[in-house]
Amino acid sequence: MKSFIENRIEESKGQELDLAPLLDVVFILLIFFIVTTVFVKETGVEVDKPTAVSTKQLQKSVLMIAITQSSEVVYAGTNIGVKGVRSTLSQAIRSKVKPLVIQADKTVPTDLLVQVIDQAKLAGIKSVSIATVNE
Repeated sequence: MKSFIENRIEESKGQELDLAPLLDVVFILLIFFIVTTVFVKETGVEVDKPTAVSTKQLQKSVLMIAITQSSEVVYAGTNIGVKGVRSTLSQAIRSKVKPLVIQADKTVPTDLLVQVIDQAKLAGIKSVSIATVNE
């Protein structure tokens, strides 16, 4: 007759660890992180930003508009012009109001920059920032 310990050793040899629930948990975590990741949409044009001493990092979920050296107003790679700023931003903030970052070329006239800011405020944007390069 076998002892109790020998019986337990033989029983444990026949058992295997089931990894299926562990894989399920890993895949659920992977899906969670993919879905909750925030991606910043760039404007799609290269802008020579002015320099500033007092700069700070903004949050990742922001709207971005670029004003190029040739006075084009660009949102998501499309030239929308000053007249398109209000309607475009109104649609962009339907679900949640987000701050706006304007990437203006350092040679852009102040008048054009003020017009874009005015249109953004009329669209319902509460916070407008201007992107700069840290000295």
